[in-house]
Amino acid sequence: MSGIWTIIAATVSFAVSGVMGIWLVPFLKKLHFGQTILQEGPKWHMSKQGTPTMGGFMFIVSSIVTTVLCVIVYNLVETKNDIPPETLLQNAKVIGGLLMAAGFGAIGFLDDYVKVAKKQNLGLTPKQKLALQFIVAIAYLAALYFFGENTKTFIPFVGTVDIGIMYYPIAAILIVGMVNAVNLTDGIDGLAGSVTFFGAIFVMLIAGYLGRTGLSVMSAAIAGGCLGFLLWNFFPAKTFMGDTGSLFLGGYLCALLFGLDKEILLILVGLVYIMEMFSVILQVTYFKLTHGKRLFKMSPIHHHFEKCGWSEVKIVIVFSIVTAICGAGALALTIFGGASY
Repeated sequence: MSGIWTIIAATVSFAVSGVMGIWLVPFLKKLHFGQTILQEGPKWHMSKQGTPTMGGFMFIVSSIVTTVLCVIVYNLVETKNDIPPETLLQNAKVIGGLLMAAGFGAIGFLDDYVKVAKKQNLGLTPKQKLALQFIVAIAYLAALYFFGENTKTFIPFVGTVDIGIMYYPIAAILIVGMVNAVNLTDGIDGLAGSVTFFGAIFVMLIAGYLGRTGLSVMSAAIAGGCLGFLLWNFFPAKTFMGDTGSLFLGGYLCALLFGLDKEILLILVGLVYIMEMFSVILQVTYFKLTHGKRLFKMSPIHHHFEKCGWSEVKIVIVFSIVTAICGAGALALTIFGGASY
């Protein structure tokens, strides 16, 4: 029966997200919430100046509303109000994960709003953003602790390993790092939405295999929401998700895999995001060490491929294929690597 609920969640979220754009895009234009393009970016991106930002509200609203409604109805219909303890814990993880994602989305909204108000591409300072992000991540981890989550993590072919108190600082750094990596990936039309769509599909399959209906529904909801958003964001984009959307997606993906106790699989499912983040780190480090030389033509790495002559559509397709292959690998590790719980 859990498969039916994931299909319902994906379908409803897709419809809500896609239809919402009919109203939201003109509304953002009316408010003059246009994106300011970085001067040092690819010159051909300047034509995108003024494209409405904060379109991420499409999948934010659709995924949250759909997940909450589906989980409530599932509990009423399938459990007949006699909810077992493990389902209660699942529900707590779903709600806690949604709240964490919404918290990151709120930080992104504040950042976007400052950019729009100042008519420039600089919003909150890096220190302000990091401080707020760590507060959200720590609050989420504190909630997991409150609900009885332990400090064990799954490692394929090894089993469950308890890393003790170090779990919390490592987890906080991992969450904040992944959230910012997704933010860096949102640099060309349709990229972050497409990569997240494929990542969410495989997390949905992992959750289904493990019998975690609530988290499977949550995964399906964001996959459907991203697909609906791509109707408006795929090249040529009519709207951008903004930091509002990208930070939300990063928090959401972390919530899914932390909820499944498969945090290590973020490395595979989120490999494209990680690649984008490390391309920036390597570029900056190499630039400083060589006093001005560049390792890539431009970072994040999707801009490097742009400057090599790849179209935005080709980059989106290739990066999505990479995510799909890595997602399949994460699913295989779950099935054959000893993750039967």
